[in-house]
Parts: sequence; C-alpha cells; structure tokens
Amino acid sequence: MNVTIPQFRSLGLGSCNLRGFPDFLRYQENLKWLRLSGNKISGEVPKWIWNASTETLKYIDMSSNMLFGELPIPPPNVQYYQISNNYLTGQVSPLICSLSQLQLLDLSDNRLSGTLPQCLGNFSDDLQVLNLGNNFFHGILPQTYTTASRSNLRMIDVSHNQLQGQLPRSLANCVMLEFMVLSSNEFNDVFPLWFGTLPRLKFLAMDHNEFYDVIGKPQKNLHFLELRFLDLSYNNFTGEFPLEYIFSGNGMRGITLNQPTYMGATIFVYDLPVIGIDAPYSSTITNKGVERYFQKIREDFMVINLSSNKFEGRIPEFIGNLKGLRSLNMSNNILTGSIPLSLGSLTQLESLDLSHNHLSGEIPQQLGQLTFPGKFDVSHNNLRGPIPQGRQLTTFDSTSYEGNPGLCGGPLQNKCGVTKTPQQPPSSVEQNDSGSAGAFEFDWKFVLAGLGSGLVIGVVLAHVAITRRKDLFVKIVGMIRLMITKRESLE
Repeated sequence: MNVTIPQFRSLGLGSCNLRGFPDFLRYQENLKWLRLSGNKISGEVPKWIWNASTETLKYIDMSSNMLFGELPIPPPNVQYYQISNNYLTGQVSPLICSLSQLQLLDLSDNRLSGTLPQCLGNFSDDLQVLNLGNNFFHGILPQTYTTASRSNLRMIDVSHNQLQGQLPRSLANCVMLEFMVLSSNEFNDVFPLWFGTLPRLKFLAMDHNEFYDVIGKPQKNLHFLELRFLDLSYNNFTGEFPLEYIFSGNGMRGITLNQPTYMGATIFVYDLPVIGIDAPYSSTITNKGVERYFQKIREDFMVINLSSNKFEGRIPEFIGNLKGLRSLNMSNNILTGSIPLSLGSLTQLESLDLSHNHLSGEIPQQLGQLTFPGKFDVSHNNLRGPIPQGRQLTTFDSTSYEGNPGLCGGPLQNKCGVTKTPQQPPSSVEQNDSGSAGAFEFDWKFVLAGLGSGLVIGVVLAHVAITRRKDLFVKIVGMIRLMITKRESLE
C-alpha cells in the first residue's frame, strides 16, 4: 500500500520537544522554510534533510538544540541560516562561501575552531548579519571586505574567540555597518579612528583585547555620527581620551529617549512569497556593574565604558552634552582633576563609576539631584568634603566612597563638622598651653621645693618637669621670685 507523504512549503516545528529529525523531512521536495529551533534534537545533521529540497530551501533555523559534529553546509540558495547554540566542532569549510544569496549566518555559541575562511569577508553582497561569537576561532579576521557600493553588511560579532592581529582596513568599505562586537579576543592594534567614516555605526565593543597607544584626535570628517555604545574597557590605551572629538557630531545628543524600538536588521526571504524577518542584535554587556546577556538592545541604550586602561588627564565638561547617556564607566585609570559639574545635567544617567583614579576636589552638589537606581562609585580617589544630600547618593553603602579620607557624611563614619581630638598620653603640662590653674597644679610642688631648698634647686626641678617649654618655664620662675619677695618682706 502506497502512503502519500504530505508536501509542505513551510514547516515551523520550533519548541516542540523533538528529540530527532522527523523522518518525513527526507521526502519534502518543495520545502522553502524549515524551523526546528528550541528542541532537544541531538546527533549530527543528516545529509538527507535537504537533499530533496536543494533547489527550493531558503530559510533554516536549527538553533538551540544539541547538535554535534562538523558544521553542515546547506543548499546554495539558502538566504537565512541559523544553527547557533549547539555543540558543533571542527573548522568551518570554505564551502560556506558558496551560499552567494545568504543574508544571515549565525554560528555563534558552538565549539567551532580553526581559522576563519578568508572568503567570509566578501562572499555575499547580500549578507547583513554575520555572527561567529562564542567559539574557539583563532588567527586573523578576513582581510578583504567587499568594495561594492551595494554592500548590506550591518552586523559583525566575533566576540569571545581567540582572534589576533590588526583589524582589516577594508572594513571601512562596509558603509551600512551598524553593530560591531570584537570583545574578548587578542586583537593587537591602535584605535581604529577610520571607523568614524562609517555613517551608521551605533554599537562598537572592543573590550578585553590588547588594543594600545594614544587615541589621536580624529579629522573633521571622522565623527562617529551615530555612535551610542562604546566599550574600550580592559585594553592598554594611554593618554587623554578625545571624548569631545569622537562624540562632537554625535547622534547621542539628539536621539529620541525611551524608544520602544530595538537595534536590528530585517531579513527579506524571497520566494515564500517575500517575508520580512526581524533579526535583533544581541550581545553580552556589562551594565550597572553586572555582566549579562541582552537578547535585544534598545535604540536609546547609550553607554561609554573606558575602564581599566591607562587614560589620563581631566574628564571634560563636554560630557554633559551627551544628554541621553545612561551609563558611564571610567574606573581604573589615572584620571586627575575634579568631577565635572556638567555630569549633573545627565538626567538619564543610571550608572556612574569613576573609582580607582586620582580625582580630587569635592563631589559636585549637582549629582545629588540625579536618580541613580543602579550604581554609583567614586571610591579610591582623592576626593574631600561632604557627600551631596539628594535622592540617591546617600543610599549607597560606604564601599562607594571608601579610599577618600577627606570625604564625610552619608554612609561614612566620618561625619561632617565633627573634629576628633587626637589621643595623647597624659601629661601635666602639655595638655594646656594657656597658663590656666590646671596647668600649674603639678608644678607648685617644685615651687615649694624652691622656697625650702633655694631658688636654684627649684628652678632646676621646674625646668626638668617642663623640658623645652620656655613659655611655662618663664612663668614659673616669675611666680617663685614673687613668693620669695613676699616671704622676705614678712621677715
């Protein structure tokens, strides 16, 4: 008896608790859309799964399963290929570059290794999203990126690998690039000021690498016009950070706050008919002192993190112009000078960390008017004076202020306006320099000795008792002479 196998153009079997590939998939001849994400499918991807649909398959999502083995190469007409969050191993075959219509390639969160195929730089002018993060890739990034004016690359994430060397200057050709994550690698290069020519770059994370040297002042046409997230933490940058130059023409000042929209690309898969698929950008971000994974990142999420470098100089007042700034971390540098008063105008600021620097002066009273629901830390500087009284600053514990001996008030034990009397050993004379009765009470014993034994002995004993205190010595001698004169008159 012949059994007719139903034919599908689209199959959405995500989160269906599947433990294997359904057998009927081998008989699909017109399948264009296949979603198997969020199941418990284990083992290697069988080759038969797309043999029958080689000419038609456009969309494949096998993410968040337990797949292992080498990365399977799908049919050449695929436009969307997501196989992230599995246990794939081995190198990426250069055959991946045969997918000339590919718009999204997400291989993140696997155990892939080896060097990246150099063809990944320019194999598809249609590619918008390239996510290779959280693997074991080493070597250098592909050096050649498309020079075509139609390049659509919007997102690159190669974070948490072992990549090395310099950044390819050809990345400047990717004029549509919005989101670049290079975090947690071994890149060794100066700061890429030429990224400033990318007119749409919004998110740049370069933390935990080996970038180095002074960041020069960019030219007038290099202004990072849309940059709103910059993380340079845990590198070897030196000198003054040119904040005013990098952000002088910046969209951070004019962005619409509290936007419900998220950073991301839209993938248009054709022949389905055309379907637009939102692909939000995601990343692991340290926010309010806590590292966590953001599955979506809001358009108005504005962060500057320069911590754990060797930046020096003063914090410029210009920073107060970045009205939408939500998080500022400049800790663990060698910054000097005072805390800018203009920080008080950053009404959206949720987290401020200036700890472990050489800042001096008082904490501006203007900061007391801000609302800090997350983090505030100015510890281990040279600050002095009272902690501003306000909505939030006095609610943080003493660790936010420790290491500043001159600070007082708030959660600190050192209260403002209270002078502690230094503890000294008891002394008959040194406790009071004013010549009061208390100061002379002990010394009259020697005065009487002087009356009975002669002036010389009394003077010597008094001198011994108040060694090197000439003012008191003179007063005591005067009193002795007065007593002698009175005694002689009575006789």
